[in-house]
Amino acid sequence: MKKAVLALIMATSVITGAVRAANFEQGVHYFEVMSPQPVQTGDKIEVLELFWYGCPHCFRLEPVIERWLENGIPDNAEYVRLPAVLNPSWGFHARVYYTFEALGAVDSLHSTFFDEIHVRRKPMRNLDQVAEFAGRYNIPRDRFDSAYNSFAVDSKTRHSQLVSGRYDATGVPTFVVDGRYRASMSSAGGPQALMELVNFLVDKAAAERGT
Repeated sequence: MKKAVLALIMATSVITGAVRAANFEQGVHYFEVMSPQPVQTGDKIEVLELFWYGCPHCFRLEPVIERWLENGIPDNAEYVRLPAVLNPSWGFHARVYYTFEALGAVDSLHSTFFDEIHVRRKPMRNLDQVAEFAGRYNIPRDRFDSAYNSFAVDSKTRHSQLVSGRYDATGVPTFVVDGRYRASMSSAGGPQALMELVNFLVDKAAAERGT
């Protein structure tokens, strides 16, 4: 009986997803980027997320993205994060993300840093606060400072500041597929619908590439 109920739930989910995909409309649920941007994923379809650590919607979307990465991302797609700098004050958190990356600590600190801000209500607005946070996860202050002030982190932060506005995004989280199609939770109709829309756009972009 339980197996039958589970099978019915799974079938219903598949049908619901298929119906949603059939109803995704350009100009309503997703939009073309006015000036398509180059991708960094080669033959794979780039799925770029613009996010900001201070954004509560980005925080709520994180577990949905994690489940999608585990079970739902198409084989021909690759997920890329871009810490957006749509406001000058966001530049600090972009630098924090690239510092985590330089330390090889994105997997361990990315979601935890979101929690620090949105669950523990710590603002994380200056270097000392973030260095203290990283220190709790066995990253010494001198190592953190060295990465934070490195040329690589500086270059990547400047790049984020330069390109964030090129995707026509007015807020976060925003997804851009193959540098051409932009969507958000509000345009898609919610977190799960957004990931279904992303998969739809991956298929669309792959078909248009002829791959």
